[in-house]
Amino acid sequence: MKVTGDQALVKKINKSLILHTIRTHSPVSRASLSSMTGLNKATVSNLVGELCSQELLTEAGPGESSGGRKPLMLHFNHMAGSVIGIELRVKQLTAVLCDLGGGILQEREALLDTHSLPYVLEQMKGMITELIAEAPPSPYGIVGIGVGVPGMVDENGVVLFAPNLGWEMVDLRGILENTFEVPVTIDNEANAGAQGELSFGAARGVRHLLYISAGSGIGSGIIIGGELYKGARGYAGETGHMTIEADGTPCSCGSRGCWELYASEKTYDNAGLSLPARTTPELVQYARNGQEDTLRHFASMGESLGIGVTNLINSFNPELIVIGGALSEAEPWLGGPLRKVVAERTLPYHKQQLEITFSRLGSRGTMIGAGFSAVMHFLGNIRVTL
Repeated sequence: MKVTGDQALVKKINKSLILHTIRTHSPVSRASLSSMTGLNKATVSNLVGELCSQELLTEAGPGESSGGRKPLMLHFNHMAGSVIGIELRVKQLTAVLCDLGGGILQEREALLDTHSLPYVLEQMKGMITELIAEAPPSPYGIVGIGVGVPGMVDENGVVLFAPNLGWEMVDLRGILENTFEVPVTIDNEANAGAQGELSFGAARGVRHLLYISAGSGIGSGIIIGGELYKGARGYAGETGHMTIEADGTPCSCGSRGCWELYASEKTYDNAGLSLPARTTPELVQYARNGQEDTLRHFASMGESLGIGVTNLINSFNPELIVIGGALSEAEPWLGGPLRKVVAERTLPYHKQQLEITFSRLGSRGTMIGAGFSAVMHFLGNIRVTL
């Protein structure tokens, strides 16, 4: 099959290639850029000139010279605009205002009293309005809003089913775009977290990654060959509803014995527990002080996390597992039991050169990843697949 494109398309692709190469490897010289992209120096010079005139690139220098005049270095202009990244959790709404390089400029957090759609939308719109008002002056202003939600999302930004929120068929993208008149991207929160880790966190340069978002529920962002895998219809990664107990506790999804019932913050609400608190930040403080009930509970959760992680390792054979979300803050008490279960139960060859780590972005990973999706939408991440 022949794939063709007119001159304008080829130019657009080359321009995108140059922009994203500089964004990733900044600072870089024109000569190095030509070598890295395979484009001739004249093409690089012309397209760099256009990007500088659009204020997406800046020049500074001089750089190191291998002989002759020292080159000016090209930098991606992080401050050309701002994005807002939001994570909708079961009990919280969190948001960040970021520059185009993922740097956090402002942060907001609010507890949610109910999952009622009008109430959540009111909170979300108020938070976005506050962050827009605090955005620094820039050539492009607010270029997009990205939202990570705990549920299934289609390609049009419709939340099809979010069992932990009780939502079905919510056109969240349409609602927010109509309100704020900027492009909005909506994705599953684990997918957003995976993108955050891949671009700014522990997974830079990784080709085969499983990102486990562990908080009020559990979801997985799956990276295969450096690309986010969403499945045939875009719904891959609902691993929190993988059964680990055949006759286990009934789940809000309609099944029973789901992984997240044993390894997420849902366990805090189990009847009969003598925990001194019911939120992860509070329990982390009790664990630091050696509170025995908390330590026992985190150990049990770590073992349950390990069971699900083992199933995923045996299924996908990744090179890296990143545990993110709210429970990443409890790494000192979850990590040991988790890794012990994985070591005992994972197939031998799957364990070779496998690394399990906790998120460097902590509980901010999904917000940063959601914001990054908005950045990519703004910059026009063009790819051609043959």
